Amino acid sequence: MAEENIFLFVPNLIGYARIVLALLAFYLMPCCPVPAVFFYLLSALLDAFDGHAARALNQGTKFGAMLDMLTDRCATMCLLVNLALLYPSYTFLFQISMSLDIASHWLHLHSSMMKGSTSHKAIDLSGNPILRLYYTSRPVLFVMCMGNELFFCLLYVSYYIEEPHGESLHSTIFFPPPLLFLVSLFSPFAYLPFSVLSLFKSLSISHCNIPPFLPRSKYIGSYSLTEA
Repeated sequence: MAEENIFLFVPNLIGYARIVLALLAFYLMPCCPVPAVFFYLLSALLDAFDGHAARALNQGTKFGAMLDMLTDRCATMCLLVNLALLYPSYTFLFQISMSLDIASHWLHLHSSMMKGSTSHKAIDLSGNPILRLYYTSRPVLFVMCMGNELFFCLLYVSYYIEEPHGESLHSTIFFPPPLLFLVSLFSPFAYLPFSVLSLFKSLSISHCNIPPFLPRSKYIGSYSLTEA
């Protein structure tokens, strides 16, 4: 029986579509905020479907897990770079956010692979109830991730908002005052928990008992693309 081509698995095809949508969003960000946000959020929303497809079709692979995480991290980082250009006074905060996001996820993925877990979501989290809730409750995971992305998108869109009295901030979109209120109300509840969670993740993993070195063959084998 011929070996299946994992690169054509349905969850991975969804992952490729996410990458295309994210690239469209990045291309449109300098000039077209509404379609840019639409494509960006659509790419982020599809993240909820590739996991369902992997479980339903029994097509979960380490390649798909790596593709999913890399797409998430690169998309968020590119949006933060754009925000740093729009809000230069807050560049340092965006840099800290990028560093914390990348470092925490890399540590988490690396520690799970070094322990031989089949997925970064299957790591032993018994010692940290916050991370256990995050990775075992799909509603919590979805709300936290989408809340974080929405916060950054709202920051991006708010740059282009035209004030009600015609005093344009920078461009071309008019949003009524209630939306401005929702932006200011939603922001801390969307972004801060995710940042705190990233910090918890880094601190928790730093206390894991992970062997510092593995034989080369075992290390390479843990990243096999064909393993489920």
